[in-house]
Amino acid sequence: MAEHYILSLDQGTTSSRAMIFNHAGQIVAKAQKAFAQHFPEPGLVEHDAKEIWSTQVSVLAEALAQSGIAADQIAALGITNQRETTIVWDRASGEPVHRAIVWQDRRTAKYCDSIRAAHGDTIRAKTGLVLDAYFSATKVKWILDHVPGARARAEKGELCFGTVDTWLVWNLTEGRTFVTDPGNASRTMLFNIHTLQWDEDLLALFDIPRAMLPEVKSSSEIYGHTAPRFTNRPIAIAGIAGDQQAALFGQLCLDKGMLKNTYGTGCFLLMNTGDKPVDSQHNLLATVAWKIGGKTTYALEGGVFVGGAAIQWLRDGARLIREADEINTLAASVADNGGVYFVPALSGMGAPYWDQYARGSFFGITRCTSNGHLARAVLEGIAFQVYDIVKAMEADAGQATAQLRVDGGASQSDYLMQVQSDLFAFDIVRPRITETTALGAAYLAGLAVGFWQSTDELRAQWQADKVFSPQLPPERVQKMLHYWHKAVKAAQHWIDD
Repeated sequence: MAEHYILSLDQGTTSSRAMIFNHAGQIVAKAQKAFAQHFPEPGLVEHDAKEIWSTQVSVLAEALAQSGIAADQIAALGITNQRETTIVWDRASGEPVHRAIVWQDRRTAKYCDSIRAAHGDTIRAKTGLVLDAYFSATKVKWILDHVPGARARAEKGELCFGTVDTWLVWNLTEGRTFVTDPGNASRTMLFNIHTLQWDEDLLALFDIPRAMLPEVKSSSEIYGHTAPRFTNRPIAIAGIAGDQQAALFGQLCLDKGMLKNTYGTGCFLLMNTGDKPVDSQHNLLATVAWKIGGKTTYALEGGVFVGGAAIQWLRDGARLIREADEINTLAASVADNGGVYFVPALSGMGAPYWDQYARGSFFGITRCTSNGHLARAVLEGIAFQVYDIVKAMEADAGQATAQLRVDGGASQSDYLMQVQSDLFAFDIVRPRITETTALGAAYLAGLAVGFWQSTDELRAQWQADKVFSPQLPPERVQKMLHYWHKAVKAAQHWIDD
């Protein structure tokens, strides 16, 4: 009997990837393709939704071809995706009415400011979210308000709205399946995380017709099957999770109090809070982690808008490096940061500051400053942001953290992980398989079809690759944190409202 596998589609902010996992949770094939980033004006970030789809279906085919695995050997397909990114398309033709508005986009910041006093508390109580341009609701509203005829068409039921997971499932099934999961829905600012339903009051507030929204299913069940022309034979689409929820699941943070941080384009730290959402008192977010078998698990989340994207900027904007991993060599060329601090507020600041008008800044530059100091400051700036979130999370949860599980591209930087451990004074653990986002989607899909029988079976697969323990003296760490917070204060509210 032929061996079976799980196919995972990992649609990220800068690239689309496909991975095939065996029963041991090991990667047997992987394909990746980047797509264009569009920046029409400062603060605006867009993607071509059709390019997202074309790159995703392309790497799906490439992974199957590369592995020699036949479609009938794929037990199920799981999807994980960049969250909050907003796509509106024609229900009949499948044609997007506007470019996808990316989660980083700030075009609705002033609108958020204008309604915050009247509606901010209500939105937070219902959704667990801080009112911010980051989330999908104001992006949908903007499209309906600015694309000629879009609102009238939406009211007639002619348009669909979805986050990227919904867009991919729609296309994979050739329009037969229009769904999302509670984790992705909880990032739209339209979903009530207590009732687990689209909220009519919020739909009315943002003037978004209910008919545009997908059906909310669980995170692990069979939603439909791929059209044969994409995969030769139909494959069950059986798992959906936003990238950060998928990483939490892939890291097997299945128990209350466990937490992980993903060092991707942004940095996103999630703590499993069990079967109840936590009402944060420190500007963190309550979100749905996943829903499996009728049981909903929640998480406390802190998001850094610019994590690995700061390294990309150093490569593509400042052009101090040619390849992303060169930052480690450059940082190692100096003994310390030379008193230079970098606030990576290239898209404003997320938790716990929530400052839409902060901007990226270097502080402490002197005639002695070298490119090595700048590289160190960029890596340290990522770690400092994560530190602030963990401290806020500890305060909300009422407990100290003993360990942080990490994943994502930038987690491969040993220097960054060591700095992170030094700041926290506890262990940072990098797993053997760092593709935990794709793995989490694979786990969810595999559980739905019986490929894996239980989460207990999955727990046995997690293995640590490297543990980073603190090395810097506490007084040195406190000095670094002093200057970091001084830099943050200077970078905040840089743009006048």
